[in-house]
Amino acid sequence: QVQLVESGGGLVQPGGSLRLSCEASGTIFSTYSMRWYRQAPGKQREMVAAISSGGSANYADSVKGRFTISRDNAKKTVYLQMNSLKPEDTAVYYCHALSITTMIASWGQGTQVTVSS
Repeated sequence: QVQLVESGGGLVQPGGSLRLSCEASGTIFSTYSMRWYRQAPGKQREMVAAISSGGSANYADSVKGRFTISRDNAKKTVYLQMNSLKPEDTAVYYCHALSITTMIASWGQGTQVTVSS
């Protein structure tokens, strides 16, 4: 099973940027579809962005044009570049990995993103 470690969260002012990273270990990273989810206090966890093993990306409507997901298979890392951040982007962001061969999913521990002035 893959282990995931997120980093890059923090406090940023509205309009600012952050880049989240999620490093995987213990697996053949290129065979995993990767996603970023987020969960704000009192709300359900929602998918923010996804990238397939082949590199195709898709996004939640709320972040289209502001967030970019990418992956570096050599570094076993997926990134989420977040620009033009809004207070409503405040949440714990989780990395999710789904093996396309076994269909087993794994979650990271989460990283807090707070957008506030």
